[in-house]
Amino acid sequence: MAPKEGEAPPRTILEFLGRASAFLANRGIPSARLDAEVLLAHVLGVRRLDLYLEHERRLAPREVDAYRDLLRRRGEREPVAHLTGEREFFGLRFRVSPAVLVPRPETEGLVEEALDFLRGREAEGRGTLAADVGTGSGCVAVALARGIPSLRLLATDRSSAALAVARENARAHGVERRVRFARADFLEAVLDRSLDLVVSNPPYVDPAGKDALPPEVRDHEPPEALFVPAADPLAFVRALATGAARVLRPGGLLLLEIAAGSREAVEAELLRSGLREVSFRRDLAGFDRIARSGPG
Repeated sequence: MAPKEGEAPPRTILEFLGRASAFLANRGIPSARLDAEVLLAHVLGVRRLDLYLEHERRLAPREVDAYRDLLRRRGEREPVAHLTGEREFFGLRFRVSPAVLVPRPETEGLVEEALDFLRGREAEGRGTLAADVGTGSGCVAVALARGIPSLRLLATDRSSAALAVARENARAHGVERRVRFARADFLEAVLDRSLDLVVSNPPYVDPAGKDALPPEVRDHEPPEALFVPAADPLAFVRALATGAARVLRPGGLLLLEIAAGSREAVEAELLRSGLREVSFRRDLAGFDRIARSGPG
C-alpha cells in the first residue's frame, strides 16, 4: 500500500480506507472496502461506525505499520477472521484460528432449527440433552447453550487444537459448565437412547472441487474439516445417521448441514440407517442445506 510516485501518503482514517480498498480490490478481494474497514477497526480497537465518526483522525506510526501488515496478508488471501482472530456468528463473537473452520452464515440455520426443536421439547417438559459432533470452534454448541439455559451438551471433535479453541469460546460466553468437550469420533462414546438432539456440520466438500474453492478456504482452513473421502462421499453422513439412530431418544432429532445438491443421496442414507420423517430446510441461496430426521 505504498504511495505511488508523486502521491502524498495517506494520513487520516478516511484516506487510509480509500487507499486500502483500492489495494485489496487490485488483488482480487471481492469485499475490499468491507475488509479494509474491519481490519482498520481491529487495529484501532474501535467499531466500524467509529471509523466514519472519526474520519479525520490521524494514525500513529505503529498503527500504520500494523494496518499495512494486515493488508499485506489479506492481499495474499489470508482470511479476515484469521487476521483479527474472531468472527461473529449468531450475534456472538467467537475466537477462531487456522485449527477450525471460520463460522459461516448458512450454519446459523442449523442453530435456528435446533433451538426451535429444543424449545418445543422444553415446553413439553421433556429432556434437553444434546451433542454437537465435529464442534470445531464450538460456535454451534455455545450458541445453543446460550439460547437454552437448561441445555446440557456434549461437544466432540477429532482435533485437540479445535477443542482448545471451543473451550475458550465456551468460557468467554459463560457456558463452560454446561458444555462438556471430548476428543472422539462421531457418537462412539455416547450411550444408547441418551440424547434428545444430535447436530453436526460435518465435512461435505468434494475434494475434486478443491481448486475451485476461494484461496481463503482452500489454503487456510483445515482440510479435515472441509473434505469428504473421495472414495466414499457419504461416509460422514452414514456414520452420523447410524450413530443418531442408536443414541436418540423417542421423539429425538438429528440435524445435519449438507452439501448443495446432495438431498437425494443424504435422504437415502438417513432412511437406510433406520431414521424416519426426513425433511430439509433451504438456505438463502435456495439450496437444501439442513437435513432433519428422527428415530423410527
